[in-house]
Amino acid sequence: MNIATEVRPGANRYVSGENTLKNLPSYLTDFEKIFIITGENSYDIFTNYYKEELPFPLYRYDGTASHENAVALAKAIGSADLIIAIGGGRLIDTAKMTAEELDTELLVIPTLISNCAPFTPIVAIYHPDRTFKSIGYMKRAPFLTLVDWTFLLNTPVDYFVAGIGDTLAKWYEIEGITRNLSEDEKTAYVRLGIASAKAIQELLLTDAIPAIENLKNKKITPAFNRVADTVIGLAGETGGFAASFGRSAGAHAIHDGLSYLEETHDQLHGKKVAYGILVQLAHTQDLNEVKNLRPFYDATDLPLKLNQLNVSNLSQDYLAPVIKHAASSTETFKMIDPEITSDDIYQAIQKVESL
Repeated sequence: MNIATEVRPGANRYVSGENTLKNLPSYLTDFEKIFIITGENSYDIFTNYYKEELPFPLYRYDGTASHENAVALAKAIGSADLIIAIGGGRLIDTAKMTAEELDTELLVIPTLISNCAPFTPIVAIYHPDRTFKSIGYMKRAPFLTLVDWTFLLNTPVDYFVAGIGDTLAKWYEIEGITRNLSEDEKTAYVRLGIASAKAIQELLLTDAIPAIENLKNKKITPAFNRVADTVIGLAGETGGFAASFGRSAGAHAIHDGLSYLEETHDQLHGKKVAYGILVQLAHTQDLNEVKNLRPFYDATDLPLKLNQLNVSNLSQDYLAPVIKHAASSTETFKMIDPEITSDDIYQAIQKVESL
């Protein structure tokens, strides 16, 4: 059994709309032993909107999204019928691992529009020092992902932009992976994953710029709602349908490699992935597409250069941890090019930096 190759579209239930959090109590009636996992800022943001604290024991994660922290939380909780995760991507991934340790259900309340972590059974696992460790596949997807568009107008613009960058990668990664497949190799679900990723790209290129303005103005609009559901929900469908053909490739491998540079630790996941899109496209000789994306990146403030991610030293020696990890046998750049080397990746970075 290889759980990474299974079709797993996402959460058991996905509920989105205006003021959906007012219905939270009705989703909890079947559970008795309920625990909350959250962070300091996340829970403050939630209670400021919800206007009351939930009457359940509360545990805070340590910010690492490490398996070690998840195990410690599970031991502290002991047993549970339901874990409620309130927060962003790292918090949610920690709660997923904790729920897996406890063999219990998970209800996710995202406090940010920044990635598809609230929707999928997949986790990005880090070492306690915040360097990337691996991708994990949980046995269960969330029982419920509860998306309140009104509440999510509190998303900081930088996080929203990062979510757009992370989600845009869905198209470029699945296209890069599947472009060399024969028609017979494209199963029904791989085709569905490709179609969903193309829909994501088209929607973001049309709606993302006005949606960012809507967020700045704290205004619910159809464009904002579509982008919110795309980043949180639809993004997870690409890999959910196409499995390993639709999850991570070159763009995420660059993100993972950049985690080895300490100056990038305060840079958001999606912004590093967005830069990785450009590196992947440069490696596959799709420089015209890099140029086509430049106006979109400029308008949304996605990074076109490494200095926008706090990386100023572009020498091959300095970037060695990045390029070696991104080209390693365990990384997903191999999905694009099985023969990829660290030199190849450095050359692609140089192309992006020279444009």
